[in-house]
Amino acid sequence: MYEAGDVGNNARLGVSAAMTEVIVHGCKTISELFWKRVTELPDKVALREKDFGIWNEYTWRHYGDQACWVGLGLKALGLQRGDVCSIASEVNKEWMFADLGIIGIGGVTNGVYPTDASNQVQYLISDSSTKFYFAEDEEQLDKVLGVRDNTPTLKKIIIFDMEGLRHFDDEQCISFDDLIALGKQYQIDHADVWVQAITAAQADDLMVLTYTSGTTGPPKGAMISQGNMLYMAQNLQWIYGVTPEDEQLGFLPLAHVAGRMFYSFLAIESCCVVNLVESLETAISDQQEVAPTIHFAVPRVWEKQYSLIAIKLKEATAVGRWAYNIALNIGARVAAKTKVGEKPPLALRMVHKPLDFLVLKNIRILLGIDECRWLSTAAAPIAPDLIDWYWALGRPMYEVYGQTECTGIATANMPGANRVGSVGRATLGTQVKLSEHQEILIRGPGVISGYWNKPEKTAETFVQGWLYTGDVGRIDDEGYIYIVDRMKDIIITAGGKNITPSEIENQLKFSPFISDAVVVGDKRPFLTCLVMIDQENVTHFAQSHNVPFTNYTSLCHTSEVQDLIWQEIEKVNDKFARVETVKKFRLIDQLLDPEDEELTPTMKLKRKVVNEKYASLINEMY
Repeated sequence: MYEAGDVGNNARLGVSAAMTEVIVHGCKTISELFWKRVTELPDKVALREKDFGIWNEYTWRHYGDQACWVGLGLKALGLQRGDVCSIASEVNKEWMFADLGIIGIGGVTNGVYPTDASNQVQYLISDSSTKFYFAEDEEQLDKVLGVRDNTPTLKKIIIFDMEGLRHFDDEQCISFDDLIALGKQYQIDHADVWVQAITAAQADDLMVLTYTSGTTGPPKGAMISQGNMLYMAQNLQWIYGVTPEDEQLGFLPLAHVAGRMFYSFLAIESCCVVNLVESLETAISDQQEVAPTIHFAVPRVWEKQYSLIAIKLKEATAVGRWAYNIALNIGARVAAKTKVGEKPPLALRMVHKPLDFLVLKNIRILLGIDECRWLSTAAAPIAPDLIDWYWALGRPMYEVYGQTECTGIATANMPGANRVGSVGRATLGTQVKLSEHQEILIRGPGVISGYWNKPEKTAETFVQGWLYTGDVGRIDDEGYIYIVDRMKDIIITAGGKNITPSEIENQLKFSPFISDAVVVGDKRPFLTCLVMIDQENVTHFAQSHNVPFTNYTSLCHTSEVQDLIWQEIEKVNDKFARVETVKKFRLIDQLLDPEDEELTPTMKLKRKVVNEKYASLINEMY
């Protein structure tokens, strides 16, 4: 049994893998560190948010005032320390003000995805015993109003955006502005309460509930403490080296642990600026405007960016494609040296420089990554070829790994310690080892205490301080960790061959025409696949090739699209052994969104649900 964490990174820094107390800039809690930033850097810009095409700036003083008034407003409404408050909204400044206000006054923040349906909202409110619910707008308000009769713990609903609700009157609901007004008055009447609440916070206080995606059952509320997240802020700083001059683009959902880590808590630790997008639809243009210097995203975002360039190349001139291929090839040769810490030969650098300026730089500007010092990816498997592509473009990409249950990141590739295909080595103060079944186990300050109201699930997942991740992996002699697959997803064919479907699926998703894929074959004679097409790119293909269709379903059933997807599958089949090749496929011919049971809020197909719901389609292939 190999352990990572006592060697390599931690030994180099002199950090104990068993460290328990975390102190960051003299602070033992997130609340304390946040207020330190507010009081010491009042005039520094903390956030920008684009509204009606204009980037508005908000300083740490403004951030602190709004958080304080939210917290005190909730206190005026009866919030007690430890009460849960849920927030259902897209990423915006109000989400962040409410979050730090809840945390500062001693409450617990629970994020709700704005795509969650009413029945999911009811489950989350009931399971978490939510008392105060923040709804972004009329759409989110309607969901909670529809289920409030079945949520007895719910006391008050606060609405961020009152557009369309001018004449709405409900004694259980108030506007965000009214909450702020309550907080201001409470501050006048009780001047010391806010600072007293911050001072009272302890490292083991529950701070955040983050519900898992529910791919294997009802979502479970991961209980993240002040100390867990303070450690993660320190851990992220150690991995990435973020400075007060750095700029981030805020577009990931704040209900997900990744969004909270980077936009809230890493920003508090590093004092970098977070630029919140106007909407998800404007994210690409907003990124081009902001030109962030650091950029973390999930694999689906990186896949979409690659697809954008792949489609544009098909429309480019022969000379343009030739220049791209030459430049990318030279870029890959430079990257091969850079990845291992070597300086490329002078002749190679001289050839690369003009090609980078004339070709690759334009692609980076188009993608909004030209100013980035690094790119980072996690939260789902990614094809190593895709990471190599970004390196060849001239921007280093580092894959990291972790789970909500360890507050985010437990292993990381880093400058000077990077191996594409791995998820890096154990991070600051974290231990990683393999069980006798090759399951990845994690122990460290980021590992949470368990699941809210789920003692049996807690006992199954957290054993003697070790988090049982459910991921099968391997660790090489230098401590680099490789994810094989989810234990429950490994396929054993009728012939007894063990196959890891995620490796095949990652290669399929590398295609610009495939959004997601589920490989099937457990106890079957051969592998098949269910495919979700990339609607935008496949529609563009059909229009360019004069393929007649009337809607999404008819598009999926055209012979030209069927042939296109099969060609993409065959390209992937060429990379695998015969027993690992996909022999047949079917397209999921209905357009899915996160409100459909097949998808998680982060747009991942739920393997179990897909296998059950499309059983007849799967059986057709056999």
